[in-house]
Amino acid sequence: MLVNSKHLQDFTIQASDGEIGTVEQFYFDDETWAIRYLVVKTGSWLDQRQVLISPFAIIGVNVALKLVDVALTQKQVESSPNIDTQRPVSRQHEIAYMDYYSYPYYWSGPYMWGPAMYPAGLAASTKAGPTLTVPHNMWKAPADVHLRSTQAVSGYHIESADGEIGHVDGFVIDDEAWVIRYIEVATRNWLPGKKVLVSPAWVEKVKWEDSKVYVGLTREAIQSAPEHEESRLIDREYENSLYFHYGRPPYWLNEGQYQPAYSPAAQTVSGA
Repeated sequence: MLVNSKHLQDFTIQASDGEIGTVEQFYFDDETWAIRYLVVKTGSWLDQRQVLISPFAIIGVNVALKLVDVALTQKQVESSPNIDTQRPVSRQHEIAYMDYYSYPYYWSGPYMWGPAMYPAGLAASTKAGPTLTVPHNMWKAPADVHLRSTQAVSGYHIESADGEIGHVDGFVIDDEAWVIRYIEVATRNWLPGKKVLVSPAWVEKVKWEDSKVYVGLTREAIQSAPEHEESRLIDREYENSLYFHYGRPPYWLNEGQYQPAYSPAAQTVSGA
């Protein structure tokens, strides 16, 4: 199911023995646009501590009840490695986190989630597995700059092939694959009130330092794209009309591939 990231904010994270907290934002991988972690506010029971929840732990999302069910206990979360969500999450922190929960390393394998295309079920299958061996030099790796915050990227300017066209206003998340399927673009400076969707696969480069996302589309193509209404369900009919308009192949034709046609991190431009 495709869900707007704004709608997922404040969803309750439900463990097997009680509530953990509420969703605040997401960390995504700027190479694959996969949602690697949900940042969760735990509230008073953990002294307002923020914790990370991996999609490996997610059983399902109940939109009607605003719940995210996870295969965790409160004690597991309480004893999990403490990660400062106000600073970049390093690979060392991720390794400690993955090892604590006995999750597979998503960066090791042929698919977006390491050994599989989707995270569901991987957590349970690794619980009784052997302890993973970490290469010695992995502990010396620098901070993982590939993880980006949806909160931080919201507001980035969108640059089309022939000029600025709007800004990032949100994200549409696939809650099965746990990947960003679309970037929500607000074009109100040119088209009052209109919002459209753009696939991360059409991103040509990102200047993180300048807060700009460059897409390989013209302003006219974006301006005339099917309007996106946050209250409307994004079904396959709407998606087909979107891809037909842009003249691009839909993602579901290549679901077995590791990542989108374009990997922003690989061609990120820094500086001016």
